[in-house]
Amino acid sequence: MADLPTSADTYAGDPAVREEWDTRYAEREQLWSGRPNGALEAEVAGLTPGRALDVGCGEGADAVWLAREGWEVTAIEVSGVALERAARHARDAGVTVRWVHAALTEAALAPGSFALVSAQYPALLRTPDAAAERALLAAVAPGGVLLVVHHAGMETRQADDGDFDPADYVWPSMISALLDDDWEIEADEQRPRVAPDGGAGAHHTDDVVLRARRLH
Repeated sequence: MADLPTSADTYAGDPAVREEWDTRYAEREQLWSGRPNGALEAEVAGLTPGRALDVGCGEGADAVWLAREGWEVTAIEVSGVALERAARHARDAGVTVRWVHAALTEAALAPGSFALVSAQYPALLRTPDAAAERALLAAVAPGGVLLVVHHAGMETRQADDGDFDPADYVWPSMISALLDDDWEIEADEQRPRVAPDGGAGAHHTDDVVLRARRLH
């Protein structure tokens, strides 16, 4: 397993974003359920394991599950607190995962190098040049699959009294809008969520699932 970044290492991304997510994770011993997302399990079934990228891996449940299923996993996360928990999870499970402490757009990933790029409920910040969306697409190898899953209805919500404004974030429709003839959309739909018990986000009942295959 790749060593986690230490204080002497450089985090690739906006320090304010890192601090925000470190604070959120530090507020609870465990933020998520510890079990893989149901949509990931359903959509990956039948795929031949290869190199996988887990975008926004959190505490590592999806990355560990993929590794157990035979995938060679690289997992990206902005929160160092979350990555430490994810690494412990992988050690306990006896699997190997390469951890990357970075924002997706700053991670310097080799283009077209992953048979699966999975982004489960990602908090990707929107930019005028669609940098996050294009980074997701660029990471997928020819013949590979991009899987983006998000909570249904979030895109059209109004900004709340806190810091959350849907207009600040990337949603599946923005990604699908960039797909050209190099891609085949295999699923783009709303469906009931198979939600693990407990953990933040458990109250959401429906998912938007975008699965697209890069043809060449």
